[in-house]
Amino acid sequence: MFLVLVLVLVGVALVYGCGEYRWNSETARLRRRLEERGRPGAAKRVNLSELERLPVPVQRYVRAVLPADQQMVAAVTLEQEGTFNLREDDPRWTRFTATQRVITDPPGFDWNARIVLLPGLFVRVHDGYGAGEGYLKAAVLGLLSKADVRDAGDLAVGELMRFLAEAVWYPTLLLPSQGTRWTAVDPHSARATFKDGSVETSLLFHFQPDGLVDTVRADARSRGTGPGAVSMPWECRLWNYQKREGVLVPLEGEAAWVTPTGLKPYWRGRITRLTYEFSR
Repeated sequence: MFLVLVLVLVGVALVYGCGEYRWNSETARLRRRLEERGRPGAAKRVNLSELERLPVPVQRYVRAVLPADQQMVAAVTLEQEGTFNLREDDPRWTRFTATQRVITDPPGFDWNARIVLLPGLFVRVHDGYGAGEGYLKAAVLGLLSKADVRDAGDLAVGELMRFLAEAVWYPTLLLPSQGTRWTAVDPHSARATFKDGSVETSLLFHFQPDGLVDTVRADARSRGTGPGAVSMPWECRLWNYQKREGVLVPLEGEAAWVTPTGLKPYWRGRITRLTYEFSR
């Protein structure tokens, strides 16, 4: 019995080890592609004269979160932790941890997450965007594939939408010189439009009286992939702003689908570490 137990433990260790090796290799490949495409930003530092042609709430936001003469963010690495809802109709929140690498020019990111299914059982997820395509990969223990999709259509638009919504973590991207176009909506809201090649997306940003963004909303975002995908409103809530390397960013947030019966959150997380790389 002891020998059987040893063999079982060795087998389990091999499965976990093979899964980690395979997943880490895929992560390295995806992030190499991001880095290879990255290029230095044309504008090195924030020029506050850019603000003159922006909607008033956007001007307040930029002045609140960016110090004068701020260097442009070229890349950022984030570490996250929180909970993920695996079921909408019967909510089942489970823990996740993730790292995320973002390149601002050209736009691209890779979210590498570990979502717990049961004690000792987890799914690894890559969610990202690059070169005009969105991608989603998921594998139980990093071995058993549950999803592997790459698409230049609705998935690409949805992932670029996420990239734009998360620009509150790299706010120099929201300046006109970095490709974001703003349209005034009301004294507390403005619409941001961002384009990468043939992929374009638009989001409504709502600003608090202190100038900080508290919600970002899409009129419609594709939910799911393949023939069963549907479009519905999507919303992110943001809070707990703190300074990181001189930039004021939200460290906590929630993402949700907006359904006829109300908000259906699926992601709640917080940033545990954030490291910038600036244009030089």
